[in-house]
Amino acid sequence: MRWRSRCDKTRAGRRKRLPHQEQWSVFKGRAGAFACHLSQLLALFILTGSMAHGVVVDRIAVVAGKHAIKLSDIERDLRVTEFLNREPLNLGPEARRKAADRLVDQVLIADAITSGGFQRPTPADADAFLKRLRDQRFAGSETRLQQAIATYGLSEATLRAQLLWQLDVLRFIDQRFRPAVVVTEDDIRAYYNQHRAELARQYPQANSLEALEPKIRQSLEGERVNQDFERWLAQARQRNRVEYREGAFQ
Repeated sequence: MRWRSRCDKTRAGRRKRLPHQEQWSVFKGRAGAFACHLSQLLALFILTGSMAHGVVVDRIAVVAGKHAIKLSDIERDLRVTEFLNREPLNLGPEARRKAADRLVDQVLIADAITSGGFQRPTPADADAFLKRLRDQRFAGSETRLQQAIATYGLSEATLRAQLLWQLDVLRFIDQRFRPAVVVTEDDIRAYYNQHRAELARQYPQANSLEALEPKIRQSLEGERVNQDFERWLAQARQRNRVEYREGAFQ
Protein backbone atom coordinates (compact mmCIF):
# COMPACT_ATOMS: atom_id res chain seq x y z
CA MET A 1 0.00 0.00 0.00
CA ARG A 2 1.35 3.46 -0.80
CA TRP A 3 0.90 5.80 2.09
CA ARG A 4 -0.48 9.23 1.33
CA SER A 5 -1.70 11.98 3.54
CA ARG A 6 -5.21 10.71 4.01
CA CYS A 7 -4.46 7.15 2.90
CA ASP A 8 -5.79 7.81 -0.60
CA LYS A 9 -4.83 11.41 -1.14
CA THR A 10 -6.34 13.47 -3.95
CA ARG A 11 -5.16 16.98 -4.71
CA ALA A 12 -7.36 19.93 -5.59
CA GLY A 13 -8.31 19.74 -9.23
CA ARG A 14 -7.72 16.03 -9.57
CA ARG A 15 -10.54 13.76 -10.57
CA LYS A 16 -12.46 12.32 -7.63
CA ARG A 17 -12.31 8.58 -7.08
CA LEU A 18 -13.70 6.18 -4.57
CA PRO A 19 -11.42 4.68 -1.94
CA HIS A 20 -9.66 1.54 -3.06
CA GLN A 21 -7.17 -0.81 -1.47
CA GLU A 22 -4.79 0.76 1.02
CA GLN A 23 -1.37 1.73 -0.25
CA TRP A 24 1.94 2.21 1.49
CA SER A 25 3.75 5.49 0.98
CA VAL A 26 5.55 8.29 2.70
CA PHE A 27 3.82 11.42 1.53
CA LYS A 28 4.98 11.23 -2.03
CA GLY A 29 3.55 14.62 -2.95
CA ARG A 30 4.04 18.04 -1.41
CA ALA A 31 1.06 17.53 0.90
CA GLY A 32 2.14 14.52 1.97
CA ALA A 33 5.32 14.52 3.16
CA PHE A 34 2.48 13.28 4.33
CA ALA A 35 1.94 11.10 4.26
CA CYS A 36 2.22 9.67 4.91
CA HIS A 37 7.05 9.55 2.90
CA LEU A 38 9.26 11.42 7.33
CA SER A 39 11.80 9.18 8.76
CA GLN A 40 12.68 9.83 12.38
CA LEU A 41 9.94 11.90 13.98
CA LEU A 42 11.82 14.93 12.77
CA ALA A 43 14.72 14.49 15.16
CA LEU A 44 16.86 16.85 13.15
CA PHE A 45 20.15 16.35 14.92
CA ILE A 46 23.63 16.59 13.41
CA LEU A 47 25.18 13.22 12.69
CA THR A 48 28.90 12.66 12.74
CA GLY A 49 30.92 9.76 11.42
CA SER A 50 34.44 8.69 12.25
CA MET A 51 36.75 8.32 9.27
CA ALA A 52 40.39 7.56 8.85
CA HIS A 53 41.36 11.21 8.46
CA GLY A 54 39.02 12.91 10.90
CA VAL A 55 35.34 13.63 11.49
CA VAL A 56 32.81 14.65 8.83
CA VAL A 57 29.96 16.91 9.95
CA ASP A 58 26.61 16.36 8.28
CA ARG A 59 25.76 19.09 5.78
CA ILE A 60 22.70 21.31 6.08
CA ALA A 61 20.64 21.13 2.88
CA VAL A 62 17.55 23.20 3.75
CA VAL A 63 16.56 25.70 6.42
CA ALA A 64 12.81 25.79 7.04
CA GLY A 65 11.75 28.32 9.65
CA LYS A 66 13.81 27.46 12.72
CA HIS A 67 14.66 23.97 11.52
CA ALA A 68 17.71 22.66 9.69
CA ILE A 69 17.26 19.69 7.36
CA LYS A 70 20.46 17.81 6.69
CA LEU A 71 21.60 15.53 3.91
CA SER A 72 21.33 12.55 6.25
CA ASP A 73 17.68 13.41 6.93
CA ILE A 74 17.03 13.53 3.19
CA GLU A 75 18.79 10.23 2.55
CA ARG A 76 16.90 8.58 5.41
CA ASP A 77 13.61 9.83 4.02
CA LEU A 78 14.44 8.42 0.60
CA ARG A 79 15.44 5.03 1.98
CA VAL A 80 12.22 4.70 4.00
CA THR A 81 10.01 6.05 1.22
CA GLU A 82 11.42 3.76 -1.41
CA PHE A 83 11.33 0.77 0.92
CA LEU A 84 7.65 1.32 1.68
CA ASN A 85 6.81 1.95 -1.98
CA ARG A 86 8.87 -0.98 -3.26
CA GLU A 87 10.90 1.27 -5.50
CA PRO A 88 14.59 0.97 -6.39
CA LEU A 89 16.79 3.02 -4.10
CA ASN A 90 17.53 6.35 -5.80
CA LEU A 91 19.69 8.89 -3.97
CA GLY A 92 20.27 11.11 -7.02
CA PRO A 93 19.97 14.93 -7.05
CA GLU A 94 16.37 15.06 -8.31
CA ALA A 95 15.22 12.48 -5.77
CA ARG A 96 17.03 14.35 -2.98
CA ARG A 97 15.31 17.61 -3.93
CA LYS A 98 11.87 15.96 -3.85
CA ALA A 99 12.67 14.43 -0.47
CA ALA A 100 13.77 17.84 0.80
CA ASP A 101 10.39 19.27 -0.24
CA ARG A 102 8.66 16.53 1.73
CA LEU A 103 10.79 17.20 4.79
CA VAL A 104 10.04 20.94 4.66
CA ASP A 105 6.35 20.08 4.78
CA GLN A 106 7.01 17.71 7.65
CA VAL A 107 8.73 20.23 9.88
CA LEU A 108 5.83 22.65 9.35
CA ILE A 109 3.37 19.90 10.25
CA ALA A 110 5.46 18.95 13.27
CA ASP A 111 5.35 22.54 14.53
CA ALA A 112 1.55 22.55 14.24
CA ILE A 113 1.23 19.19 15.99
CA THR A 114 3.46 20.31 18.86
CA SER A 115 1.62 23.56 19.44
CA GLY A 116 -1.92 22.36 18.80
CA GLY A 117 -2.59 19.86 21.57
CA PHE A 118 -3.66 17.09 19.20
CA GLN A 119 -4.15 13.49 20.25
CA ARG A 120 -0.98 11.54 19.45
CA PRO A 121 -0.46 7.89 18.50
CA THR A 122 1.41 5.58 20.84
CA PRO A 123 4.30 3.16 20.24
CA ALA A 124 1.69 0.38 20.40
CA ASP A 125 0.00 1.94 17.36
CA ALA A 126 3.31 1.83 15.49
CA ASP A 127 3.77 -1.80 16.50
CA ALA A 128 0.36 -2.66 15.08
CA PHE A 129 1.20 -0.76 11.89
CA LEU A 130 4.48 -2.65 11.53
CA LYS A 131 2.72 -5.96 12.09
CA ARG A 132 0.22 -5.11 9.36
CA LEU A 133 3.07 -4.32 6.98
CA ARG A 134 4.82 -7.59 7.90
CA ASP A 135 1.63 -9.62 7.42
CA GLN A 136 0.52 -8.00 4.18
CA ARG A 137 3.85 -7.70 2.42
CA PHE A 138 5.99 -10.46 3.90
CA ALA A 139 3.37 -13.10 4.77
CA GLY A 140 4.11 -12.60 8.45
CA SER A 141 7.80 -13.49 8.06
CA GLU A 142 10.10 -11.53 10.37
CA THR A 143 13.12 -12.85 8.47
CA ARG A 144 11.87 -11.54 5.13
CA LEU A 145 11.02 -8.18 6.70
CA GLN A 146 14.48 -7.80 8.21
CA GLN A 147 16.16 -8.77 4.95
CA ALA A 148 14.15 -6.16 3.06
CA ILE A 149 14.91 -3.49 5.65
CA ALA A 150 18.62 -4.26 5.44
CA THR A 151 18.54 -4.06 1.63
CA TYR A 152 17.58 -0.38 1.92
CA GLY A 153 20.19 0.35 4.57
CA LEU A 154 17.60 0.83 7.31
CA SER A 155 17.08 -0.39 10.84
CA GLU A 156 13.82 -1.56 12.34
CA ALA A 157 13.99 1.31 14.84
CA THR A 158 14.13 3.85 11.99
CA LEU A 159 11.22 2.19 10.22
CA ARG A 160 9.17 2.01 13.41
CA ALA A 161 9.76 5.70 14.14
CA GLN A 162 8.74 6.50 10.57
CA LEU A 163 5.48 4.60 10.89
CA LEU A 164 4.72 6.33 14.19
CA TRP A 165 5.30 9.70 12.54
CA GLN A 166 3.01 8.83 9.64
CA LEU A 167 0.26 7.96 12.09
CA ASP A 168 0.93 11.24 13.89
CA VAL A 169 0.45 13.20 10.66
CA LEU A 170 -2.72 11.33 9.72
CA ARG A 171 -4.25 11.99 13.13
CA PHE A 172 -3.32 15.66 12.87
CA ILE A 173 -4.98 15.96 9.47
CA ASP A 174 -8.10 14.17 10.66
CA GLN A 175 -8.45 16.19 13.86
CA ARG A 176 -7.50 19.52 12.35
CA PHE A 177 -9.48 19.48 9.08
CA ARG A 178 -12.23 16.87 9.08
CA PRO A 179 -14.58 18.59 11.58
CA ALA A 180 -15.08 21.52 9.16
CA VAL A 181 -15.95 19.32 6.16
CA VAL A 182 -19.60 19.11 5.11
CA VAL A 183 -20.86 16.80 2.36
CA THR A 184 -24.54 17.22 1.45
CA GLU A 185 -26.98 14.82 -0.15
CA ASP A 186 -26.89 17.00 -3.26
CA ASP A 187 -23.10 16.60 -3.41
CA ILE A 188 -23.44 12.83 -3.25
CA ARG A 189 -26.17 12.73 -5.88
CA ALA A 190 -24.16 14.97 -8.22
CA TYR A 191 -21.11 12.74 -7.88
CA TYR A 192 -23.18 9.64 -8.49
CA ASN A 193 -24.78 11.07 -11.63
CA GLN A 194 -21.44 12.28 -12.99
CA HIS A 195 -19.69 8.95 -12.44
CA ARG A 196 -22.58 6.51 -12.89
CA ALA A 197 -21.03 4.55 -15.76
CA GLU A 198 -17.72 4.20 -13.96
CA LEU A 199 -19.43 3.16 -10.72
CA ALA A 200 -21.52 0.55 -12.57
CA ARG A 201 -18.33 -1.05 -13.89
CA GLN A 202 -16.62 -0.91 -10.53
CA TYR A 203 -19.60 -2.23 -8.56
CA PRO A 204 -21.63 -4.40 -10.96
CA GLN A 205 -23.64 -6.10 -8.20
CA ALA A 206 -24.66 -3.11 -6.08
CA ASN A 207 -24.38 0.25 -7.79
CA SER A 208 -27.52 2.09 -6.76
CA LEU A 209 -27.21 5.51 -5.17
CA GLU A 210 -28.36 4.07 -1.86
CA ALA A 211 -25.79 1.27 -1.95
CA LEU A 212 -22.88 3.54 -2.84
CA GLU A 213 -23.81 6.53 -0.68
CA PRO A 214 -21.39 5.65 2.18
CA LYS A 215 -18.46 5.14 -0.21
CA ILE A 216 -19.20 8.34 -2.10
CA ARG A 217 -19.51 10.33 1.12
CA GLN A 218 -16.21 8.96 2.36
CA SER A 219 -14.52 9.82 -0.93
CA LEU A 220 -15.86 13.37 -1.01
CA GLU A 221 -15.01 13.98 2.63
CA GLY A 222 -11.49 12.69 2.10
CA GLU A 223 -10.98 14.88 -0.94
CA ARG A 224 -12.17 18.01 0.85
CA VAL A 225 -10.02 17.26 3.87
CA ASN A 226 -7.05 16.93 1.52
CA GLN A 227 -7.86 20.19 -0.24
CA ASP A 228 -8.10 22.04 3.07
CA PHE A 229 -4.83 20.47 4.17
CA GLU A 230 -3.12 21.50 0.92
CA ARG A 231 -4.26 25.10 1.37
CA TRP A 232 -3.09 25.15 4.97
CA LEU A 233 0.29 23.73 4.00
CA ALA A 234 0.77 26.29 1.22
CA GLN A 235 -0.02 29.08 3.69
CA ALA A 236 2.38 27.60 6.25
CA ARG A 237 5.14 27.64 3.65
CA GLN A 238 4.42 31.29 2.90
CA ARG A 239 4.67 32.17 6.60
CA ASN A 240 8.05 30.49 7.03
CA ARG A 241 11.37 31.20 5.40
CA VAL A 242 12.53 28.22 3.37
CA GLU A 243 16.10 28.31 2.10
CA TYR A 244 17.53 25.54 -0.09
CA ARG A 245 21.30 25.19 -0.12
CA GLU A 246 21.64 24.35 -3.80
CA GLY A 247 25.14 23.00 -3.40
CA ALA A 248 23.71 20.18 -1.32
CA PHE A 249 21.78 18.84 -4.30
CA GLN A 250 24.59 18.66 -6.81
